[in-house]
Amino acid sequence: MADGRLADPSPAAGRGHPRDEVEFGEEEYAPRLRLSPRGIAVLGVLGAAVVGVLAWLVFFSPALDVRSVAVQGAADDRLTADQVRAAIGELGGGPLARVDLDDVKKRVEAIPRVADAEVWRGWPHTLRVKLTQRTAVAAVKGEDGRFTQVDAAGVSFATEAAAPAGVPVVELRLSQQAADAEPVLGRPQLVQAAVAVAAGLPAEIRQRAGAVLVHSYDDIQLQLSGGTTVRWGSAEQIDRKARVLLALMHQKGTNFDVSAPEAPAVSG
Repeated sequence: MADGRLADPSPAAGRGHPRDEVEFGEEEYAPRLRLSPRGIAVLGVLGAAVVGVLAWLVFFSPALDVRSVAVQGAADDRLTADQVRAAIGELGGGPLARVDLDDVKKRVEAIPRVADAEVWRGWPHTLRVKLTQRTAVAAVKGEDGRFTQVDAAGVSFATEAAAPAGVPVVELRLSQQAADAEPVLGRPQLVQAAVAVAAGLPAEIRQRAGAVLVHSYDDIQLQLSGGTTVRWGSAEQIDRKARVLLALMHQKGTNFDVSAPEAPAVSG
């Protein structure tokens, strides 16, 4: 050659590598799957059929019917799982997917002792209910001598012949002045104030509180175990009065006055 270089004797000289050609050819001419309109229609029909069968199994067939209602939170014989199931009634039957959870929740929460309920599906066959029971913070003594239990929200949920153990009894012992003012400030409001006081008591005081006596709106007294009396005053500043009373309880005495929490007193 004129430039002194030897010619490449390889037959591949002057063009790309055969492998490059193969790869290029495969990439450019790879066959693609194409469905005809008829094939697309057939697949659509098959897909719809599968969805229809699944929907029938879930929503209409007995294959996924409710077979049990599991109840959590029914802590004693005053509220049992059978009572909850009876309240749910026919709503707890049929396919699990079709159970109206909101309606079940409303029925369960209509039970007086139930404060709150959670309801969900436990596949494949269980309807699950979790309860929060009402807890009495006071028992209001009625004129008939029976005791109505009231929770911290002021909801009355049970009336029995005796007050629950460890729950203070609210009793109206109205002064003449309070009785005369009853058309303006009625007994329900006075009971509500006393229940608010009972609900705001610290646990260690509530356990000792045998009674919450209401003489008037601003004259509420606590009777504690051991003969201790607490003059509470009105139902205002409950949290502050509770803190002051806890501090006073470390002092000797049988009469405590927190009606004016900024100037408490101990005697006896």
